[in-house]
Amino acid sequence: MQSESKLRGIFTPNLVPYDSRGEINEPELRRYIDWLIEKGVHGLYPNGSTGEFTRFTPEERKRIVAIIADQTRGRVPILAGAAEANVRETIKACEYYHDLGIRAVAIVAPFYYKLSPASVYAYFKEIGDNTPIDVTLYNIPMFASPIDVPTIQRLSEECEKIVAIKDSSGDLPNMIRMIQAVRPNRPEFSFLTGWDAALMPLMLIGADGGTNASSGVVPELTRKLYDLTTSGQLDEARRVQYDLLTLFDTMIYSAEFPEGFRAAVELRGFNMGQGRQPITAEQKTDIVTLSRTLQCMLSEHGFTDEPIGGCATGISGEDLSTSDVSQIVQHVVAELNRRNLL
Repeated sequence: MQSESKLRGIFTPNLVPYDSRGEINEPELRRYIDWLIEKGVHGLYPNGSTGEFTRFTPEERKRIVAIIADQTRGRVPILAGAAEANVRETIKACEYYHDLGIRAVAIVAPFYYKLSPASVYAYFKEIGDNTPIDVTLYNIPMFASPIDVPTIQRLSEECEKIVAIKDSSGDLPNMIRMIQAVRPNRPEFSFLTGWDAALMPLMLIGADGGTNASSGVVPELTRKLYDLTTSGQLDEARRVQYDLLTLFDTMIYSAEFPEGFRAAVELRGFNMGQGRQPITAEQKTDIVTLSRTLQCMLSEHGFTDEPIGGCATGISGEDLSTSDVSQIVQHVVAELNRRNLL
């Protein structure tokens, strides 16, 4: 079992490869885990949003964690997603992962039903009082009931087993509020960000690291950003954060989540298979186009070769005619309309 040290560093939200039948591709998953560890990630985070936990059965979720625990063999800590359909099943999952020797679990607030702060508190209090394993609160307000600062503070003071929070809102002032409310009484409490676009600034105001989807694609880059930031090499860290932001935005906004990340991992040499969420022929074409864009971005850092035909070298504003600009604007507006973003 892992030592009960504070959760810190970059925990990779693990994608899950599928075989030709749409089942878990265990050999490829094991190979992917070894690669992530070799590239320097601090920990692994299966059954998160990036890992599409809602698209697996409870038995499959347990199997995924068991495979990763077996392959990891204690080399890095594991933070396992343990959210299930109700509090009783979630506590059972906590017990199972405790028996596997997992370091801690991450539990999202109840989703589908929008709950009040009082109900969110009651849910986590029940878990905190009955879990045998350390718990990380998972705040992702775009998908689940939000966990507000007073609730986080109260749970941190009342539940010894609640040891961390993962916040995926990307809200920097809210992270400051959480740290101010909790850290004076629980200095060992960990604060992790799930928003890659602001990893560096969030660490600078006190976050201990992150569970960042980009680390499943470019673990070298996220580890470098963490190391540069913690060592105070801020000019270089800023440059890496800018590069990471560009890559993150492309992966998260150019396809249904997490298909952009799956496409990028394919470019790193892994057979991810077809995801379980059905997609249209048009979406498949979009992903092919996205893959070429991602390949060019990754090739700039030496992570992969350029695609056949090479990559565009970029066009300066001086080289664009008025008609060029008009065509680009029309294309962007049409694409935004197609994606119902306008």
